[in-house]
Amino acid sequence: MATAKKHKQKRSSGPVAIGRKEYDKELRRLQVELVQLEEWIRNRNLRVVVLFEGRDTAGKGGVIKRIMALLNPRYCRVVALPAPTERERTQWYFQRYVNHLPSAGEMVLFDRSWYNRAGVERVMGFCTDEEYEDFMRTCPQFERMLVRSGIILIKYWLSVSDAEQERASWGA
Repeated sequence: MATAKKHKQKRSSGPVAIGRKEYDKELRRLQVELVQLEEWIRNRNLRVVVLFEGRDTAGKGGVIKRIMALLNPRYCRVVALPAPTERERTQWYFQRYVNHLPSAGEMVLFDRSWYNRAGVERVMGFCTDEEYEDFMRTCPQFERMLVRSGIILIKYWLSVSDAEQERASWGA
């Protein structure tokens, strides 16, 4: 009769480091899964919007780069809007994003999104208190409109610790 050894697993509060070989293997597996997702979106004529938000140096650009590595840019594209033009500042706040929404069979990845109004714009003083309050009231309505129209809306917030952000900012 074989006896099973009981091992206590230590729980780590921090990230688990993996080797490069294991990382590359897992990355490849996930990228193949993303290609299958892209095919599924195309074959079912779905419209998918993925929002990537987070602090500077949280890794948004790197995540998006790895997602896009094997995907077809005809069906999946990245939108990273610059600061609004003077003309865009006079328009409905969400208008500049609507032009980039996907058609049937497409997925759009937003590298930052309309949530700039609640984060960066408010903190940096680029919007008034009234504009911020209007955004907070209308954003849920806007997103419900997107979902009711058939868009699949996925939102990610990427975060790193203060120490990691400082290390990444200073290249330490």
